[in-house]
Amino acid sequence: MGDLPWALVTGASSGLGTEFALQLARRGHSVVLVGRDKSRLESVAESLAPMGVDSEVLVADLHDPSALERVATRLQSADRPIRVLVNNAGYGIHGSLATSDLLEERDHLSIHVTVPLELTKAALPGMLERKDGRIILVSSVAGYLARGTYSAHKAWGLSLARSLNASHRRDGVHVSAVAPGFTRTEFHQRMRMSIDAFPEVMWLRAGRVVRDALRGVEAGRAVVVPSIRYRLLVRVSKILPARTHQWGT
Repeated sequence: MGDLPWALVTGASSGLGTEFALQLARRGHSVVLVGRDKSRLESVAESLAPMGVDSEVLVADLHDPSALERVATRLQSADRPIRVLVNNAGYGIHGSLATSDLLEERDHLSIHVTVPLELTKAALPGMLERKDGRIILVSSVAGYLARGTYSAHKAWGLSLARSLNASHRRDGVHVSAVAPGFTRTEFHQRMRMSIDAFPEVMWLRAGRVVRDALRGVEAGRAVVVPSIRYRLLVRVSKILPARTHQWGT
């Protein structure tokens, strides 16, 4: 197991993060599991053990600069280099910018922009030196819509992935943003957001989103939008006025 490549997944204790860890392990990667809930991370680590891979539990609240620095240090390790970085940690908040809490907005900006920026910057030099690396930024179809600060943060991820992939793909480092629509995870429940109004056809499974993301980054695609229906929505959103975008995440 010691010679397997390593992946690091943020927000690995649930949802897409757990699914990324599972699928990367099935693909022969040992996995560093990053998140705030130690018991849940350890449970994920136990589920990886039968696959014959190693795992590390790295408990970190990524809003804390010292915790973020510990994760960045692990990404810079030359002894156990990280081949795949998945910037997955994130959440949504309620309200418009006019009425939301400023500190909550700052934390929201940090987890979606500052954190993946710093972790990507920590991982890139080693990947470029080894001429092998994969970085995934979990974005959203919201990045194509006009839906407040969440959309703005997710649009940043799409733009960064396009830029870095164009710059480094020929050097063996692929950077992709995955932009799913509604996905069956704990995301909306944690926002205390009612999901009853959205029909079943709008929902994606976490397994599908992660499979598409991993295939896309290996193929060198800068942006991956899982499912035909959401690719069509993205196309339509580009020609509709912003006031029509107020339908979901």
